Amino acid sequence: MNKLMLKENIRIEEMIFEVRGKQVILSSNVAKLYKTETRIINQTIKRNIMRFPETFCFQLTIEEVTNLKSQIVTSSLRNEITHGGTRYLPYVLTEQGIMMLSGLLKSDIAVKVNVQIIDAFVAMRKYISSTLVNQNFINNLVYKHDEEIKLLKDSFDKLQEKEKANAIFFDGQIYEAYSLLLDILQSAKKEIIIIDNYAGKELLDILKQISVNIIIYSANMNEVLIKKYKSQYHNVELIFNNKFHDRFIIIDKQNIYHCGSSFKDLGKKCFAINKIESDTILTDVLTEIKN
Repeated sequence: MNKLMLKENIRIEEMIFEVRGKQVILSSNVAKLYKTETRIINQTIKRNIMRFPETFCFQLTIEEVTNLKSQIVTSSLRNEITHGGTRYLPYVLTEQGIMMLSGLLKSDIAVKVNVQIIDAFVAMRKYISSTLVNQNFINNLVYKHDEEIKLLKDSFDKLQEKEKANAIFFDGQIYEAYSLLLDILQSAKKEIIIIDNYAGKELLDILKQISVNIIIYSANMNEVLIKKYKSQYHNVELIFNNKFHDRFIIIDKQNIYHCGSSFKDLGKKCFAINKIESDTILTDVLTEIKN
């Protein structure tokens, strides 16, 4: 780090602040480093104002003075900012402004000190860059951990869904059985296929709550009942089929569930509902109902 200091043992790096997204140094501190007066620095800037665009030099606003004062711990530096009150808002110079200023002053000490000031700006840039790299590393680490937590949560959710979709119910667990059936049906986004040879009123009472298209394959369905249902609800299509003994539910032609009980008897005797994890069985059942 730069060894040039003021009498108060303040290093050049400690005189450099960030204002308007730029690293700057007060003209009063430049004057101290150049062993001259602040008015000479300010006069040089004003007399050559065309050489000092805002990227080289600018005057602080009252708000910037207040904010900068709150950031500075060293009392002598705070005094430099507020010296003379708000009537004399201080000038600050960027690295390019320092280079321009030293060329205009043409003093040996300005040239000598200028090199050390530029080195201090470079050191500050490296420090800030290193800090940002570390911050990015931490941010990336947090992001990575967040993604891993999400994946873990998804895995738990899928495990819970799998456990929930594979359940056994005993005599009297009517609510739990119907609740699981309703959860399975409500997971559909486009279509539900139900295979049950004894589909009746109990099943239709559940289906009226479902908003997707439903196809029921059954060998025993009360025609009067289905006619009355269709007069009010339009989500069910009944197709006669006598090929199946067991009960199945197919969701969006992607997931298939096997039910050991007719849907009208859910919860009346011990039975199970299981999700079949086999694409081959799903394809075979879909093919069979089409034939």
